[in-house]
Amino acid sequence: MDATIATVPAQPAPAAPQRRGPLRPGDRVQLTDPKGRMHTVVLEPGREFHTHRGALAHDALIGLAEGSVVTSTGGTAYLALRPLLADYVLSMPRGAQVIYPKDAAQIIAQGDVFPGARVLEAGAGSGALSCWLLRAVGPQGRVVSYEQRADFAEIARRNVEAFLGGPPPAWSLRVGDVAECAEIGFDRVVLDMLTPWEALDVVERALVPGGVFVGYVATTPQLSELVEALRARGGFTEPRSWETLVRDWHADGLAVRPDHRMIGHTAFLVTSRRLAPGVTAPPRRRKPSKGAEAYALRKARETAGATVGGTSAEAPPEPS
Repeated sequence: MDATIATVPAQPAPAAPQRRGPLRPGDRVQLTDPKGRMHTVVLEPGREFHTHRGALAHDALIGLAEGSVVTSTGGTAYLALRPLLADYVLSMPRGAQVIYPKDAAQIIAQGDVFPGARVLEAGAGSGALSCWLLRAVGPQGRVVSYEQRADFAEIARRNVEAFLGGPPPAWSLRVGDVAECAEIGFDRVVLDMLTPWEALDVVERALVPGGVFVGYVATTPQLSELVEALRARGGFTEPRSWETLVRDWHADGLAVRPDHRMIGHTAFLVTSRRLAPGVTAPPRRRKPSKGAEAYALRKARETAGATVGGTSAEAPPEPS
């Protein structure tokens, strides 16, 4: 059975972090130097932030308006802002690889995660997507996250609580296989796992009619398996698959060009909607495809191989 991770902190949970107003003790502050390098500190009276460019007293930041500039003892100026969630998830401690903000934004938007939604997530990884989902569903919603590795789940718990200021009442974090989930009535299901097609039984059982399934996979074989599995089982709309690429632009006067670096492929996203019980969508018309024929042939061979190796195969003749 899956077990809910205890979320009892060693000390009383801190107050929910401020999102506006003057900087105060306990706030997480992002300091950016003239070269664009960022450092994150949690403000504590009497403490100092040290770099090779000198020290900066936390007391010099406490009480300032967000967006102020402070100077270290070495003469370096730092811009002080509260970090955005996109900044936080890229700098927080990691167990598993985090879901990048560009993909999290697509999951929230294309998955239509709304305030008050009930969301099932697997796996939790380092907690990046959990933060985005909790913010999207709000205090009236609910997020149930599964993570098979206890060490990753603990990292996710710490990261989420650090950003949100304590254990979120809307969050249930469980160590175990999402296939063990017996709950139903979820509006959205998001799977970030190696073989999400193996969990489609729980998706079909847990997702309400009209609910959205989102799959997050890294490779083209995974993409193919997930899309074809959704088509084969019926009960879902035609899957949509895509990736998102982000490229910044250098703009300096008349020198306007794409940056040399970009955030390229991180993962593929697949979305599909649950149909009413017993309903199968009309087949989508497609032109004959050699790729589809090759996939069907491969599956037929795998099925035949399983049959030969299983109990349904004919027994070999007994020796005379």
